Amino acid sequence: MRALKIAATGMAAQQMRVETISNNLANMSTTGFNARRAEFADLHYQQMARAGTINAADGTVLPTGVQLGLGVRPSAVSVHLAQGSLSRTGNDLDLAIDGNGYLEVQLPSGRAAYTRDGGLKRSAEGVLVTSDGFPVAPEIVIPDDARSVSVNADGEVHVHFRESAEAQLVGQLNLTGFTNPKGLEARGGNLFTETEASGPPLVTVPGQDGLGTLRQGYLEDSSVDPVREVTELIEAQRGYELNAKVISAADQMLGATTQVR
Repeated sequence: MRALKIAATGMAAQQMRVETISNNLANMSTTGFNARRAEFADLHYQQMARAGTINAADGTVLPTGVQLGLGVRPSAVSVHLAQGSLSRTGNDLDLAIDGNGYLEVQLPSGRAAYTRDGGLKRSAEGVLVTSDGFPVAPEIVIPDDARSVSVNADGEVHVHFRESAEAQLVGQLNLTGFTNPKGLEARGGNLFTETEASGPPLVTVPGQDGLGTLRQGYLEDSSVDPVREVTELIEAQRGYELNAKVISAADQMLGATTQVR
């Protein structure tokens, strides 16, 4: 009885959907987080009678045939790219990307990674780093005697000193764009890495080539919509229950078959 295996694939699909939704809800407060969506595709079809074949009995052509579906499979967990709301923090080193683009950081392996989490910090050497200690690329060093830091919308980083009224330019923050940002590989820690699907990185000054600008003193909130996630959670739960009922019904049918005398 194929219904057992077909319903089992449906339960597995709804379970993945619930897991995706739970990850979205868990990251409601994660800076710059974009919600994921589980996507599915139907499995192979068993051709009991192909459409267009000739009926041997009377020579007629079957207009539709008999195609029996064998269930569902996960096809992708895609990212819903959306701009989260910007929350004011007042911190000099908090930077929000207003628009498209990512900040580039350097991993310990030397590989480049990308993030929309602009909650930057200063290391012991004065280098601008992420919350996990990864330096921003290109490297920017804030002098120890700097009184304050200012970053304009174009990414220019200026520092102010007590003994000088004029600000000093110490670096330039760039933004990186991709042809297919949904193809980036999520590594955790608000980091992404380049893949063949994402295309090569396009590094440019903020505000150019379709990329966003920087907002100092702000952080980007998660774009997760709690109402939508809870609604989809209810749908996934009901779908799981319906597939479980199909398995129960198929089991009862098998039980009835074994009791035939």
